[in-house]
Amino acid sequence: MTDVIVYGFPISTFVNVVRLVLTYKNVAFDFHDLEPEMGGPAHLALHPFNRVPILDHAGFRVYETSAIALYVDEAFDGPALQPKELRSRARVCQWISAVSSYYYPYMSYHLSHERLIYPALDIASDEKVVAHALPRIAVALDVERELEHGHDYFVGDQLTLADFFMLPTMTSLSMTPEGQAMLKSRPRIGAWRARMEAQPAVTKVRTTVAPYIGKPVEHARKWVKTHRPRY
Repeated sequence: MTDVIVYGFPISTFVNVVRLVLTYKNVAFDFHDLEPEMGGPAHLALHPFNRVPILDHAGFRVYETSAIALYVDEAFDGPALQPKELRSRARVCQWISAVSSYYYPYMSYHLSHERLIYPALDIASDEKVVAHALPRIAVALDVERELEHGHDYFVGDQLTLADFFMLPTMTSLSMTPEGQAMLKSRPRIGAWRARMEAQPAVTKVRTTVAPYIGKPVEHARKWVKTHRPRY
């Protein structure tokens, strides 16, 4: 047992942001799979808004991925994931917000749910949701302009929280047919993904997630009524 616990379900995009950050910082942690408890009293006692992840550090609990990631980066030793320079730190915060507002909603919440999560539960995809998402994903993928000036990462040449926030969403996009087609014409994003996938922390976390890829997420049956966009 460690004094750090991450609560969530294994393939959650934002849960894996937290696992990537902890792993990169070399922070030992235990993972508590909430899948059987999602939406129940035990889960809601941890997160009143019925979401994941939740972090517990020696009795201090915090939810919301951005709050957790910032806390982890400052509470533990290991390589810093926030630049010292003020404007670069602002860029990191900008990307964290953009992932939550523009990237995750259309790449994961819309497209990946319809192409990966629901079909695994024998629930037909809603093509209206997919059609709504695709042009918005195309706009988001113009992110290449942020990578065209010879920098390796989203905020210059330093690996930051921005990169770890972006990676799981881009990975889920790459697992859909539409995403694969769109990414083929974005070589700079491909190069960035290759750099990220070479990170030992990414390899380690993906090994833990791999057994769950493609398996039904049973609590997602409820999402058809509670989460699915209507168009």
